[in-house]
Amino acid sequence: MKLGIVTAYPPSKVTLNEYAYHLVKHFRQLEEVSEIILYTDIEDGVADISFTEMGCPIRVVSCWKFNSYANIATVTKALIRTKPDMVLFNLQFMKFGSSKVPAALGLFLPWISKRLNIPTIVLLHNIMETVDLGEVGFAKNRLASRIYNGIGTFLTKIVLKANKVAVTIQKYVGELESKYLVNNVILIPHGTFEIPEIPTYDKVNEVTRIMTFGKFGTYKKVEALIEAMMIIRERTGESVELVIAGTDNPNCKGYLEAVKKQYEHVPDVHFTGYVEEEEVPRLFVESDIVVFPYTATTGSSGVLHQAGSYGKAAVMPNLGDLASLVQDEGYRGEFFEPSNTQSMADAIEKLILNDTYRKELAKANYKAASSWPMIRVASKYIEEFESLGPSKEGSFIKSILTYFL
Repeated sequence: MKLGIVTAYPPSKVTLNEYAYHLVKHFRQLEEVSEIILYTDIEDGVADISFTEMGCPIRVVSCWKFNSYANIATVTKALIRTKPDMVLFNLQFMKFGSSKVPAALGLFLPWISKRLNIPTIVLLHNIMETVDLGEVGFAKNRLASRIYNGIGTFLTKIVLKANKVAVTIQKYVGELESKYLVNNVILIPHGTFEIPEIPTYDKVNEVTRIMTFGKFGTYKKVEALIEAMMIIRERTGESVELVIAGTDNPNCKGYLEAVKKQYEHVPDVHFTGYVEEEEVPRLFVESDIVVFPYTATTGSSGVLHQAGSYGKAAVMPNLGDLASLVQDEGYRGEFFEPSNTQSMADAIEKLILNDTYRKELAKANYKAASSWPMIRVASKYIEEFESLGPSKEGSFIKSILTYFL
């Protein structure tokens, strides 16, 4: 099978690039896959494909750019030219741009791929029905939210024209089937990138290290977390340090630098900036507690899966997709009220002062993470592709597109 994957890919900074890296790493180890073609937003020869494990060859095709209006044409042309046997789209709604039109146009690509007679599966990491547009910084008022929800419904219908749409959370299946009256939605869990040997679960340092990881500025903000740490220090006298790992959300450039200046008087708050893939394991291993300072969610949390794989306790709000992961996959955490600094401080403090409880959560999260390693996820996608017969539609469309592109 010559497997095509349309995705952002390291060293790209576009969302879901890390997920693609680990998916590719495990796809290439499967005997059913003879070659992987990456349709990426980065230059040929730059992609991080120097894996140590044996596996099939990888070809990188640079054919789209973030916020480009031409992506719908350039990706289609690349698919026609390279002729993959199957195509997987690694998507969320803002995959192809932070600007509305390029983002929307890119979501037509799975439908076009199917019309080109290429069996097509979309991995859809979030759905509009569960995203609070105001919290994530996409709509500033109720009218705008209604307009964007309408557009989102239309775009979801387009995405659902793929042969199959895979989602990572069980409730997404029900939401899409009931609203759009489709039967091509499947559940394939997010999976865990790497599963090291069983951790010791002991604290790494005498000082408790709290870590948060992500793209910050919209529904992920760190001011409350810094202030919660200050409350804990004053209330308990415990030595605590905070690591804020990651970058600004593309829609909030300059956010972390502003926070850094605002709290420069607070000791032991460290901003890492962008974390290279090879540095991620060390980041988790050297932390004791992983905190999720979210006011909304936009899909299955890759960070929670990573925290689990390294045997770390989590502190998180009991809302949205984080709550679903607790219910569906067995993850555990100490919960706090969203946007409530005092509640967050109480939750973190409980783990700092009760090490037995911290270890209990850490062990539960490791167990949950171990149930869906990425090799199992990759194998599940191959099973779904093999269940698809050759597409019988679109020969006329394919001829027209081939002529013009």
